[in-house]
Amino acid sequence: MPAVDKPISARSIEDLRLLKLIKRFYVASGATYGSPWIHRDLREAGKTCSVHRVARIMRENKLKAQIGYKRRHIKGGKLASVAANHLDHNFSPDAPNQAWVSDITYVRTYEGFLYLATVLDLFSHRIVG
Repeated sequence: MPAVDKPISARSIEDLRLLKLIKRFYVASGATYGSPWIHRDLREAGKTCSVHRVARIMRENKLKAQIGYKRRHIKGGKLASVAANHLDHNFSPDAPNQAWVSDITYVRTYEGFLYLATVLDLFSHRIVG
């Protein structure tokens, strides 16, 4: 028996129209909005549908809200060792390149984390790296 092409239902056509709006609001939110917030945006735009329909359409098209940071719980392992205190609170060296201090931080971006590190010479108070 040959396969019979079924016409697209009115509900499927409306789902496709809603999907375009959902994607627009999803991208505008930076991929952080879930179905309740997208539903609110749709209602403000004058579209009427249930939050469950929005959730179903988002689920079928793999649109998930980006949730905040998840903490990693690491069990076990050795205790960290404390580095030796070479400065001994002497933050005023007599010559350059005797004492350096450093700091590292990170910034979250869409592509991952961007790590920033600085090295400061305590004699000249200039960043050397």
